[in-house]
Order: sequence, then structure tokens, then C-alpha cells
Amino acid sequence: MQKNKVELLAPAGSFESLTAAIKAGADSVYFGIEQLNMRARSSNNFTIDDLSRISAICKEHNIRCYLTLNTILYDHDISLMKSIVDAAKANNVDAVIASDFAAIHYAGKVGIPVHISTQSNVTNIETVSFFAEYADVMVMARELSLMQVAAITREIRRKNITGPSGKLVELEIFAHGALCMAVSGKCYMSLHSDFASANRGACIQNCRRSYIVTDKEQGVEFEIDNEYIMSAKDLCTIDFLDKILDADVKVLKIEGRGRSADYVYTVVKCYREAIDAYFEGTYTEEKIESWKERLSTVFNRGFWEGYYLGRKMGEWSNVYGSKATKRKVYLGKGVKYFDNVKSGEFRMESQTLDVGDEILITGPTTGVVQTIVNELRVNDRPTGRVKKGDVFSMALGEKVRPSDKLYKLVDA
Repeated sequence: MQKNKVELLAPAGSFESLTAAIKAGADSVYFGIEQLNMRARSSNNFTIDDLSRISAICKEHNIRCYLTLNTILYDHDISLMKSIVDAAKANNVDAVIASDFAAIHYAGKVGIPVHISTQSNVTNIETVSFFAEYADVMVMARELSLMQVAAITREIRRKNITGPSGKLVELEIFAHGALCMAVSGKCYMSLHSDFASANRGACIQNCRRSYIVTDKEQGVEFEIDNEYIMSAKDLCTIDFLDKILDADVKVLKIEGRGRSADYVYTVVKCYREAIDAYFEGTYTEEKIESWKERLSTVFNRGFWEGYYLGRKMGEWSNVYGSKATKRKVYLGKGVKYFDNVKSGEFRMESQTLDVGDEILITGPTTGVVQTIVNELRVNDRPTGRVKKGDVFSMALGEKVRPSDKLYKLVDA
């Protein structure tokens, strides 16, 4: 298998994350616009007007862009769905990721490629054969083991199952990120409690909270201790990525359109390095440990292998929220960048910053810059610390822009 046959697909919930994914080495990105996608509530979704800019950025950097259109659709959604698909076609979006047959059919009708979403719950070769009439790429249900995935890829080759393009159907799986306790995301808990449908991208994630169980006969209450019994740990496959690639998976998908740009950059960079190491024959235990340590610095609920290695569900998180080993502390914003001396000027709005601190800079065009402070200057004079209200400069190897946000990274 050649390196260019494995596609690393990154989430883009904002222009910052889009740029971060590109800088980290993604081959493609996926994003949502308006409200007809599975992250309608949890990410800052783009609008139809953003499509031309997104597509232009992706084409400039020679990466593919996919539009998620994967919620269930009601009759009143059809007009908006068609408008979104038409806009995607007009702006040269490479494919739409869909699960509802209305979207799948219409995309095929107007001639834009379709990827079958995990919400369609593709779990067997017969379903693959059925969807092959509509799509070249299918996202497998998250409940499959690697053995099952590999069996499907073998059958695709044996039966010569091709999609609309005439090429063999390709399989995509999730490689890293949040896991839902429900089957391929089909959950009604949020709908029942808050009339916010997960299947329409509005999940409030009430499964992630702690709960008290009440004995109905005596009224005795028990708090569920140590485990958030419906909140699964995050998926992490970097330590058995070789097995995934051996299974002939063609697209590795990173979950996280609701995550920050530094999350996208760190995760994509680690998996980019891991994929490259696999094909270069340098995928080692030492590198795996280093990647997992870096992955643990950004948002996570703890890691487990999902269903891929055949284990039963039961890896529950024991905390609410993130177990990241690093956290961001907001400091201020960029003022300007001096190209001649490669130095950025910033205004401190809170906290303090010292020489030797680790910093993070994010912005729509900048993406992510992460580095150690080697020198600080106020009024062109060196100083060991800057504080709230100071306007200061520091040397930076990469260009930053006005209004880029500056953070300090500290141990959590």
C-alpha cells in the first residue's frame, strides 16, 4: 500500500482549526454549515457564505474538503438541504457526508460525490454493496472490530465492489476522539430530557454528567461513585495504527469539530507522524509513547481502544470534562508582526508571562503556533516578565496577526 492511499481526515469547526489542520499535515478536512449537521450545537458552524473561502483555502493547499450533511431530515429541511448541496457543488466542495436518503439522492442528482456517514450504521458487506450505487467512500459503524473491518475490505476486493466513479469502494473509520455511548450516535436521551435531538446535531451531552440512582420503594438514593456510567473515554488508536492500516482502511478520521484549534493541531500532527512512520518502517514503541504523551496534553476524557480490538464496552470516564495534562491560560491579543526581525507584538490583558514559559497562539489565518518564550521586550528593552497592561514583543519563527489570541500553557 502506498502512503498516498491513506487519507488523514481532520475536523474543521472554525477557520483557526482549518488552518491548524493544514499546518499539521491533514490530507482533507470536514466541516458543517448551517444547522443540518451532527455538530449544529457544539461547534461554531460556518455559513453558506463561508463555502467559497473554505474551498479556496483547501484548493490552495492541495487538500480535499467535505461538507457534513448528516442529520435526519424532515420535510421542512429539504429546501435548505438542496440549497446547501447546490452551494457545495458551486464552490467545488469535494464531497458531502450524508446519511439521509434525501440528501444522498439529491447530491447524486446534481453530481457531487457522496460519503456515507457513520449515522447510516454500515456494518456488513451487503450494506456496502447497496450503498455502492451512491457512494465511493463509506464511514463504518463505530461498533465494528478491526477483524470485521478487514473482512469487509477483503470482500470489496473479492467481489470488485465499485462506487459511482468506477473505483473500488473505500472504507473510512474513526481513529481518535470522543465516543458516544449510543449505537453510531443514535441516541434519544437529550431529546427526551430537553427536546434537543442528538440526531439533529443538538445533543446537550447529558450522558456525560454524574447521576444519583433512587430506590423507588424506599426512596434511598445512591450516588454513582467514581464512574460516569454513560460517558465513554475517548477513542485513541495511535498505538495500534499499524493494525488499522494492515486492515486496508483508506481514510482515518479525527473526531473533534467542537474542539479548539490547538486540539486539532496536536492530534492531527501526531497521527500524521504515525502514518508516515508506518510507511517508513519507523513505527516504534518509543514513538508511540511520545505521541500518546502529546495527545494527553489536549482535551480528552482518558483513552481506550473502542471496539476495534474486540473488547466489550466498559471503559467509562471517571471525571466530568477533560483529563488533559495541560490547560490554556488566556493572556492577550496580537498587535502586529515585524517581518524584518521576525518578532510579534502583543498586549497583555491578564496574568503574567515569563521567559521560559510555554505559549500558544491561535488565529483564523495563523492556525496554531506553539513555542517556548526565549526573550521578552518592553519598549525594546529585555525583561524577564511581562504583566497585565504591558505591550511587549518576542521573537517568533512564524508570522502572527493582529487579534491572534495568546495563551500560556500550564500543567493541569
